[in-house]
Amino acid sequence: MQDSAKEKLIQVGVVLAREDIDHAWEAHRWRPSEIVLGVAGRNIGDVIDQGDGFVHFFAGTTDLELHHKETEAYVVNLQNDVPVVYVVACPSEDEDAPLPYEVHLVTVSPFKAQDFLDTGEDIVEALPMSPTLLAWVSAFVESHHVEEKFIKRRRDRVDLKQEKFGQEPIAALRARTKRRYDA
Repeated sequence: MQDSAKEKLIQVGVVLAREDIDHAWEAHRWRPSEIVLGVAGRNIGDVIDQGDGFVHFFAGTTDLELHHKETEAYVVNLQNDVPVVYVVACPSEDEDAPLPYEVHLVTVSPFKAQDFLDTGEDIVEALPMSPTLLAWVSAFVESHHVEEKFIKRRRDRVDLKQEKFGQEPIAALRARTKRRYDA
C-alpha cells in the first residue's frame, strides 16, 4: 500500500475466467471473476482453479488507485446495496500473450467504468468488493470527501437600454432608420 495526502494505491491481482457457453459461434467466454490481495509468486496465465466448464487464470497485478478528487464517485459506489470493484480487460495486442485479454484498469469509480462501457470492445465486470477493500475505500472517503453544495446559476438581468454585445437591438435600429426616411 502506498499512501499520500491526496491519493492511495494498493496492488491487487485479477483472476480471469474462461467459461464454456452454449453458443453457435463461440465455445467459451472470458470475464474477470475475482480480485485478490497479497499476490506473490504468480505469473500471468497460471491456472488458479479449474472445474467442469471453467478455468480460472491469473491475469496479472495492477494498482487500484484512489484520488481525493474522485470521492463523489466512490460515495455513489459505497451507497449501492453491494459495493463493487470494476475490472476493465482489453483484448491483448500481443499474439504471444498467454491470455487473450489483459487487465487495463481496476477501479472503484462507476464513472470511470462507464467510460469503458461506451466502446463495446472492452470487458467491464463489476465484482463484489472484499471486506478489506471496503474498509480501505470507506476510510479514504471518510477522510477526503467534502460534500459540495449545489449552486444554481442564474442568468444575468438584461438592461434593454444597454447594448450587451456592441450591436444595436434590431427594434431600435428600425425605429431610427424609419425616422430618417420619414423626415
